[in-house]
Amino acid sequence: MKDEISSAGNLIKIIEDSRNNALKRVNEELIQMYWKVGEYLSKEAESAAFGDAYIDSVVKEIQEAFPGIKGFNRRGLYRMKKFYETYCDDEFVTTLLTQISWSNHLAIMSKAKTAEERHFYITLCIKEAYSARELDRQINSGYYERYMLSKEKLLPEPIKGLKENPFLDSYVIEFLDLPKNFKESDLRKGLIQNMKEFILEVGKDFTFIGEEYRVQVGVEDFRIDLLFFHRGLQCLVAFELKIGKFKPEYISKMDFYLEALDRQKKKENENPSVGMILCASKDDEVVEYAMSRTLSPMMVAEYKLQLPDKAVLQKKLQELVNMPLIEE
Repeated sequence: MKDEISSAGNLIKIIEDSRNNALKRVNEELIQMYWKVGEYLSKEAESAAFGDAYIDSVVKEIQEAFPGIKGFNRRGLYRMKKFYETYCDDEFVTTLLTQISWSNHLAIMSKAKTAEERHFYITLCIKEAYSARELDRQINSGYYERYMLSKEKLLPEPIKGLKENPFLDSYVIEFLDLPKNFKESDLRKGLIQNMKEFILEVGKDFTFIGEEYRVQVGVEDFRIDLLFFHRGLQCLVAFELKIGKFKPEYISKMDFYLEALDRQKKKENENPSVGMILCASKDDEVVEYAMSRTLSPMMVAEYKLQLPDKAVLQKKLQELVNMPLIEE
């Protein structure tokens, strides 16, 4: 049996390495394509005809040739032009550009203030294999400024949680024309994992029970994204994470889950279960409570007092989803 496990482990490693190498090569092609497009547009900008009308006509022709292609709107083309113009005379990084994802390039171009800071984050991304989420966290924390002021020049601690492939970028996924649910499921997994850890950090009374927790109603199974027990409130707390805009039916679905939990899982000495719905979209982050109608106003107030604050969860959601995995 040990030999079988060892063999399976070796084969899994071969598969993972091959997939990572394939994604890396696709990323290289993608960055080179954006560079060439940016170079072409930069040279076209010298003509009097260049402008928004010119770009719009180019976008229209590209969309007709490749229906549904992402990233080639007016904003995307101007980004490619900026990408080329930012680095075309920078010999230090031109050989490094294909080694990080387009999402990382966008973050660096929009937030780094100097060429030196751009060099720093490009090099850091390569050395630490940063995903877009990890890079965004370091930039927002002012890591470059702190690093330059530090005598020890220490690299940041690795970020806990789901370790992402740095080349599993939404732009690579779209370039390969993979199904929409591929990137959405990847994003959902990351959101669930990170929110689980965050809830346990901010809510000291939370005890984790399960992820994709199964409840059965009749002969049908349903899955709750995250289920906790709150020691202070003495109740089960269900979390549902949704990608996209908030829909009223999410509340009724959560009410359905809470009723199933109270009927099947709640013990006699425990209070009614409560739910929290977290919705993440490119425009907004929404957090809503779902509570039993049997709760008194006093109990509702107590629940809201002890549960994580909506604003705190919204801020964390914004941090997690403010990544190009959600189409801009």
